[in-house]
Amino acid sequence: MVAEFLEFAMLFSFGFSWPFAIAKTWRSKRVDGKSPAFMAIVIFGYICGIAAHLVEGTKLWLCFVYLVDMMLVSTDLALYIHFAKKNRLGE
Repeated sequence: MVAEFLEFAMLFSFGFSWPFAIAKTWRSKRVDGKSPAFMAIVIFGYICGIAAHLVEGTKLWLCFVYLVDMMLVSTDLALYIHFAKKNRLGE
């Protein structure tokens, strides 16, 4: 039970930070300093976390938290792709 809570706390902490990153990207329309490779690695890590729980068949409710976090990172990555093109074109 303690391990479940700690894993949830970790996922919540990571997930809590992404909306701020998304909002900053949306407001500034700039992607300076962001790394799409880093975001892709984080998404891969979340996929591995989900797969581990599915293979184990335990703590499946944590898969939902992983999915929410993964959607947040994916949103930031999509914004990166969108605004990187515009930034390169000088818009």
